[in-house]
Amino acid sequence: MEERKMVVGTMSEEVLNRLSVMLDNSTCGWRQLARAVSEQPQFRCSESQLTNCSLQVLSAAGSPARTLLAQLADRSCSLDFLLDCLRKVDHQEAVQYLTSTVEEMIQITVQPQCQQATVGGRVVLTCRATGPPGLSYQWFRGKEEVLDKTGCTPELVLCPLSPVHEGHYICRVNYGEKCIFSQWAHTRLVSSAGSSPGCSSSLFQGSVSGLCIIHQPQPQMLSEGDTLLLECKAEANPPAQYEWYHNRVLMPQHKTSSLKIPCVTTAHRGMYRCKVFNVYHETWSDTAGVTIGPSSITDASWVEYDRSQGSQERHRSTNGPGINPLQPMASHPPPSKQLHATDKVALLIGNMNYLHHSQLCAPIADVHELTNLLRQMDFKVVSLLDLNWQEMNSAVTEFLLLLDKGVYGLLYFAGHGYENYGNSFMIPIDAPTSNTSEHCLCVQNILTRMQEKETGLNVFLLDMCRKRNPHDDVIVQPGLLKVTANTVFGYATCADAEAYEVKRENVSNGIFINFLKQRICEDEKVTVMLDRVAEDMGRCVITRGRQALEMRSNLSERRSLTDQIQTSECSASFSARNLQWAVAHVLPVSKYLHFDCGVTVQLGFAAEFSNIMVIYTRILDKPKEIVSCSAQLTDFPEDVDVDLKKSNQETLLEAGSLLLIKDDLLSPEVPGLYTRIRSLQRLRRELTFTICLHYTYSNMDGEVQERQSVTVGKPLVSKLNLHEPRPPRACSASSTYSLDSFSLDSFNFPDSSSFANGITSVGEASDTWPYYGRESSTTDSLTSSRSANIPEETDSPEICEDPKPLVSSKSLPYSQVNDKNYKYSDYFHSH
Repeated sequence: MEERKMVVGTMSEEVLNRLSVMLDNSTCGWRQLARAVSEQPQFRCSESQLTNCSLQVLSAAGSPARTLLAQLADRSCSLDFLLDCLRKVDHQEAVQYLTSTVEEMIQITVQPQCQQATVGGRVVLTCRATGPPGLSYQWFRGKEEVLDKTGCTPELVLCPLSPVHEGHYICRVNYGEKCIFSQWAHTRLVSSAGSSPGCSSSLFQGSVSGLCIIHQPQPQMLSEGDTLLLECKAEANPPAQYEWYHNRVLMPQHKTSSLKIPCVTTAHRGMYRCKVFNVYHETWSDTAGVTIGPSSITDASWVEYDRSQGSQERHRSTNGPGINPLQPMASHPPPSKQLHATDKVALLIGNMNYLHHSQLCAPIADVHELTNLLRQMDFKVVSLLDLNWQEMNSAVTEFLLLLDKGVYGLLYFAGHGYENYGNSFMIPIDAPTSNTSEHCLCVQNILTRMQEKETGLNVFLLDMCRKRNPHDDVIVQPGLLKVTANTVFGYATCADAEAYEVKRENVSNGIFINFLKQRICEDEKVTVMLDRVAEDMGRCVITRGRQALEMRSNLSERRSLTDQIQTSECSASFSARNLQWAVAHVLPVSKYLHFDCGVTVQLGFAAEFSNIMVIYTRILDKPKEIVSCSAQLTDFPEDVDVDLKKSNQETLLEAGSLLLIKDDLLSPEVPGLYTRIRSLQRLRRELTFTICLHYTYSNMDGEVQERQSVTVGKPLVSKLNLHEPRPPRACSASSTYSLDSFSLDSFNFPDSSSFANGITSVGEASDTWPYYGRESSTTDSLTSSRSANIPEETDSPEICEDPKPLVSSKSLPYSQVNDKNYKYSDYFHSH
């Protein structure tokens, strides 16, 4: 038996689970095995990986040994090496069981391949297996066994071929009562005129070669711990061989038509391709993008931040840095209800890059994830990063403009904060070290202004520290709060306590959002949903006794964030809110620039957040005499924040966009560059920059440059001029909006039909960044699509004289997001 060719991943789940039971003990178990396998560097487990294994006991079905075996399988650990290590730790029961199992294991090493040939030709189907001595082979065509003299050998010879031989074949490998089946192989006859299009040979004859991929690997979106399975099948004569590549690097252990990786991690994200070849031909499969999103809070350390003082203290739990939280309880069918919202709007602020306090990592991820989830529930979402006091105050004022009678309003803040005398204060990035209430925004004051709008539901989610600020002795007296019975506060931590983050090698997430995102879309009363989040957090070992969700509520009705929107009562107000919301979500038109040398350059735009935009440039056309050419952006205004070291990069990741990666947006044949523009809320004039074209002629040594100045208007949130002070607003008890209340002269809105249809052309190129949306069910009532926070590229036609309601989101529905459209890379958060 070729035992050395067999790896841990070939064992069945039943065998792995039984072996795990034997190894789940402290005296002679998985920890001792982990030390033994670490003799080989490729199988050595890090401290965080061992901690991840140990924390599996906190889950009802968790098994540390099973997690360790999955890691060994992922690294292609051979069965004989595993047996040697079990002998070293003197686990006789496991050695005996695994030895007997291996002796009886049957593994197919050569699968029969689909083939096609002409009548009278010759086809050989081959199936070879390893296992105990005495293996026998049975061949079947469909359900009928092939009984000729070649039917009981590893090779089935069909010669001379006739129509009766056409069909699907399979081989059964037997050992006593045990058996295993090969994959199906299709044999078909072709005429001498040629073969199927897309094949590498004009015809498949018994004596002539051919190669054709019939099944391409598909993009996938997974979570850590899932199993990755990619398949690439080909018809070939002689039979095809396979090689898999991950991010253009050969994966030497994977040489079959199926690529299977159990228990994936973020290291497995990226682009996969399969090389298919035989002795005559070679071809490549399509590229399949694989996204690996972070799991809950396994494999993590935690960091404690005192956000009010700007200090941080790192700790590590004695039982490990994090746990896998228990899965949410199954939701009970909701009772029938008549409650609804007239609209749903949300303002999400994440402050990280503080000037005088410690820097935070995670708000970018939490704002991003919460945006995705809220848009699924039809919320209009404005997401902003790194705001100073003026910008935060203006953003809140604009948020209040979106509120009206019956509207659901949600405010989320992640950053430094504190609580004095029962009032919560959000700290802007420009607050001094010894900040007081005059440098911050009081949440209770915002609630007072929200109540004046007669909203249907007010939800505050505060992901910040609630320690007392010793520098602030002023007792703030917010406005008189009304008994509206519609307000819910969700605090990430208790009063006078800090909040925490979980941290991986390159991933950070806030504890609060980590648990909240598993529950927030449940069709339950808001308070019930938050109660369940609190229970989930209570099971977390690293925060027990340190951080616990606190909820304050006077909500008297069963209102849920998933309630439907009904706008018939105030369609004019709804239309006005759509227009106001759309101001912060309009991107520049995709541009095509023509240079004197004959080069055509495309400029494309995508939104990462409401105040962060990505610009890409690519060469669409150039004369033949130009051998090299690139277009770079420069001369950006001082108002915006552009990292010059990360501008004009070949990938979004290199450009600093850790959340968005577009699969094959710019193909190798059409190279392009990315530049990330931050802090658009500080843009005081139209965004103007220079595109510098560098090119070289075939008969010249020197490089030639051409420059063009480009103006793209005021994109995204810059139209709101958040840097300008807002005058005090007198709010009446009933604030009714009309379309006339907005001045449209300074805004270049897209045509409302473009928003409504969710389709905008950006030229003839097929690999631009599209956005997706859905049409409203009525002509005067539009709601935001349930969608992920995906970058959008739009064209902006001239504004209509009679603007219509605009949908608030134009992104791919969350359930349909896959790597062929976008990938989400590492998430960051810190508390």
